[in-house]
Amino acid sequence: MQQHYDLLPLELVSYRNTAEDYEKDNKCLLSLAAESKRFLQDTNVQMTNTCSDDNNIYIVNKPSNSDDKKSMPIIDSSPVLEKISLGKHLLSMWYLAVILLTPIVFLPVFLLVSDQYQRQARCGYTIAVMAIYWTTEALPIAVTSLAPVVLLPALGVLTAKEVSSVYFNDTTMLFVGGMVAAAAVETWNVHKRIALLVLKLVGAEPKCLLLGICLVTWFLSMWISNTATTAMMIAIVQALLAQFKEMKAHDKTQHVKLNGYSVRAQDKTDQEADAEFVRLSKALTLSVAYSANIGGVASLTGTGPNLVLLAASQKVFEEVGLTSPITFSTWFIYGLPLSLLLMLTMYQWMVVFFLRCKGGCLCCCCSPETKRGQIEKVNAMIRDEYKKLGPVTYAQGSILIAFFLLVVAWVTRDLGGIGGWAALFPKGYLSDSTPSILFGVLMFVLPSSIPKALTNRLDKHATYSRVTPLLTWRQLQDKMPWSLYFLLGGGYAIAHAATVSGLSKWIGDQLMVFRSLDQWLFLLIIGYIVTFATEVTSNTAIATLMMPILAQMSVSLQINPLFFMYPAAVATSFAFMLPVATPPNAIVFSSGTLKVIDMVTSGLFLNIVCVPILILATATWGNAFFHFDKFPREFLQNSTLAGVVKSA
Repeated sequence: MQQHYDLLPLELVSYRNTAEDYEKDNKCLLSLAAESKRFLQDTNVQMTNTCSDDNNIYIVNKPSNSDDKKSMPIIDSSPVLEKISLGKHLLSMWYLAVILLTPIVFLPVFLLVSDQYQRQARCGYTIAVMAIYWTTEALPIAVTSLAPVVLLPALGVLTAKEVSSVYFNDTTMLFVGGMVAAAAVETWNVHKRIALLVLKLVGAEPKCLLLGICLVTWFLSMWISNTATTAMMIAIVQALLAQFKEMKAHDKTQHVKLNGYSVRAQDKTDQEADAEFVRLSKALTLSVAYSANIGGVASLTGTGPNLVLLAASQKVFEEVGLTSPITFSTWFIYGLPLSLLLMLTMYQWMVVFFLRCKGGCLCCCCSPETKRGQIEKVNAMIRDEYKKLGPVTYAQGSILIAFFLLVVAWVTRDLGGIGGWAALFPKGYLSDSTPSILFGVLMFVLPSSIPKALTNRLDKHATYSRVTPLLTWRQLQDKMPWSLYFLLGGGYAIAHAATVSGLSKWIGDQLMVFRSLDQWLFLLIIGYIVTFATEVTSNTAIATLMMPILAQMSVSLQINPLFFMYPAAVATSFAFMLPVATPPNAIVFSSGTLKVIDMVTSGLFLNIVCVPILILATATWGNAFFHFDKFPREFLQNSTLAGVVKSA
């Protein structure tokens, strides 16, 4: 008798667009298949197999009486589906549990503390709750940053007016002006022109191409958002890799042989070429994220933690009647050489780890596996892409000139005590935010094309509209990272609260147990703590939490506050291991080229190596310029801090 089999579809999920979601759903289907087998066995239904296709999972059911298919038992899948749905639903609500339970868990922080330390404990409670929210991202980071406006007044630490007033300050205005100029650069594709020009010059030989990608990303991230730089550069890298892949596939079809031995030899060559292409893809992709993170170290406005350090140092030094030595120009002296050294170290590691280069890796020699024909075709593609941009437009030229003048104004405002154009004005009235906002406003004033009144091409019968500026408010709204302002403001609020409440002083006193430890060894430990902490937490949030603590601890140890604060702020940019560490990491990971293990294995080495390089920079040219080894006597003369030092 002929046997009949029926396929019973269980429609469960509709796949989404990403490969990650596909993989998750596929695992869910396989899990359901196992559940269905157990379910059918429990109901004494004879089953021979299960299978799945793109959208459904099928139970192959063999009825006991194949001639009477109507007698086949009906499979009720609802218990399985309900069980899985309930579990997934509860799992998806984890963030709500974190939001509700965190404040309850930390209640003993101030409920069990004596009245003498109540204000410090309540400030610590606020910081602890925010730290958990920032780390888990149960709430959006920007939303968590607004918590001080509610918690600090409610707990009696600061008044609402006092908290709100610190959210927007001079450092924030510096960042606003820089972001306006960066938005204009992005709007007119000036950054893309610079990127393609550099790639056109360095060529498409793998090591040279990798160096070009690193240099361009590193340079652009000094001036514009790391996220925007990464998004643009990863698109260029994907186009280059697609061209390499197309050329490789074309070469395969040209070398197919009918002889069995030739086919086997060709297969081995193809496998080696495929492995080489995969390594090149990973090297180029990772170098974009790593260069963006490192590039932010070079300039004061390069990344959020730099501005957190600026604001914290201004507060610490102003309290004793001093001016913070950190300005845009002085940052370059410390940050630019350090950032360049870190970038070259990262490039060398990418060449050795992924490209498997033996010998001098900074030279642009052609690897034997890579054919000249492929490289020339990729070079041609880069030239074509650059040619599509056309000649430099009036708007692009205007932005380049304006941006150059802005950088010159930043650098020459205060040349580290030897003059600067700010000396023409009353002392202390101008800061780096002044030229920043001035040039930001000019972006809304300067025309994006040559006015017709200057070209002698006026048409008496034409109707003339308002001249389009280099940047419109709508364009700025789309490109401005508004959430970062809340994050910076929240950091300023808790830093101010920690100082006013005495929490920073208390923590600094507790850390005095490390006074016997060599200060350079202590700095190395702090560097590694910050570096690995920023892998799972926002680097700006880490800097916000660490700056007031390190400042007070430094004063307690009679060490220049910048000795610990400066390297710790820079170390927050050493986020190389995980996709969640920084937005650039997440962007390159979402390209589909990388696995988590790729980032962990390559990033761990960089995490370990970059901290000693940071200590080297601090001990050499950083110390020579900022005098980290000298403790300003004004801190001893300050009445509030003198007590701390004496008690130490």
